[in-house]
Amino acid sequence: MESFAYEAHSEADTEALGRRLAQLLPPSAVVALNGPLGAGKTRLVQAVAAALGVERRYVSSPTFVLVHEYTGPRPVFHFDAYRLRDEDEFAQLAPDEYFEAGGISFVEWADRVSRCLPRDMLEILIEPTGEHARRFVISARGQQLTEVVEALRLGAGS
Repeated sequence: MESFAYEAHSEADTEALGRRLAQLLPPSAVVALNGPLGAGKTRLVQAVAAALGVERRYVSSPTFVLVHEYTGPRPVFHFDAYRLRDEDEFAQLAPDEYFEAGGISFVEWADRVSRCLPRDMLEILIEPTGEHARRFVISARGQQLTEVVEALRLGAGS
């Protein structure tokens, strides 16, 4: 599994990562987001969605509604598995229909529904390292998304 660690020392760095992901993620990409409460999962989704033309004020945590759909040049589907009882409850949301709809799907608290996620996906573990600093460990499962991780790694050196 290809992986890369990105150090964000500020919210501007998180924004930069979101813009880069928006450029690199292919249609129907699934991104599994994990990390503690307040780590910045929704913040990263906001950054990607904003880079795709969605107004930031419309992007919020889907904790209570379970999934948000954001329209733009490329749709963004934003799931939150935090309050789900089990994977069956997640499956009732028909996630495969979203995953195959040509947009980018983000699943917060993805470790809770891992068996419902596709084999090919990007996994991002977010670790707070300071008030606005975060460490993003980005791992790819599948060849197409391995290329995304490699492009992130190459871009980090520039």
